[in-house]
Amino acid sequence: MTLASVFIAFTTVMAKGLTGAFPAETSLHPLQVGFGRFLFAAILWTTIWFATQQRFGPVNVRLHAVRVVLGYLTSAAIFWAASLMVLADATAISFLSPVVTLFLAALILRERVGWRRVMAVAVMVTGAMILLRPGTSAFQPAALLALFAALTGGGESIAIKMLTQRERLLQILFINNVLGMILATAIASLVWVWPTPMQWLQLASVGLGMAVAQLSFIWAMRQVEASVIMPFIYTSLLFAAVMDFWLFGDLPDRWAGVGAVVIVVGGILLAWQESQRGRRRA
Repeated sequence: MTLASVFIAFTTVMAKGLTGAFPAETSLHPLQVGFGRFLFAAILWTTIWFATQQRFGPVNVRLHAVRVVLGYLTSAAIFWAASLMVLADATAISFLSPVVTLFLAALILRERVGWRRVMAVAVMVTGAMILLRPGTSAFQPAALLALFAALTGGGESIAIKMLTQRERLLQILFINNVLGMILATAIASLVWVWPTPMQWLQLASVGLGMAVAQLSFIWAMRQVEASVIMPFIYTSLLFAAVMDFWLFGDLPDRWAGVGAVVIVVGGILLAWQESQRGRRRA
């Protein structure tokens, strides 16, 4: 899970660099970075799919379409936010996606929302308000992009949960990345600037880095209970802050740091509560 956190931070740092922070003749639009993320991930999963001679099972086309659109919006929004603000702040705000997942699970999957889960969500929202500080001069409009990524990411989590109950994991990853590549290519063509050879390598690192993060995350979740392993995903805040400062000299301010810590505490409480519910259900 820590390895997943490293690569999550790495991909957002690379996105920030490609969209203007790295010295280059021309910077790339965040939508082009999203294209690179899906292109090279699709190449990887397609290679694995055919190398292992996989066959399709039943495919829920409508659910895949929803997941692809939400996944694309999530990655595009977080890459765009990363290009405009401190990475640790953008990452912390995107961690609000479990809040959205919780409410959508109650509405769509008819899951029960107890008071303990509500309290954990309240802690996370409080942390977000500290970090965002709406109505003050410290508020950054770019933070709305990270907040949008949290909203779409929460919806994507519900779609993934529903898909995993119907289809095999490799089939989900293969279909998602191929369809995502098609969508990302169409949208990136509207803002296309031809990348340099170095930028192509950096785009490849974004796509392959995200694939490594996905594999590490899934493998970790299969080995240990979520309440034990999930807190480690929040180390991506630390990695993002260190990489952002090392490469670009950016650091979150004191209040942003406090808000990020509160969000993490709420996220850990929510993960623990979900684990307890799972045990009682079992």
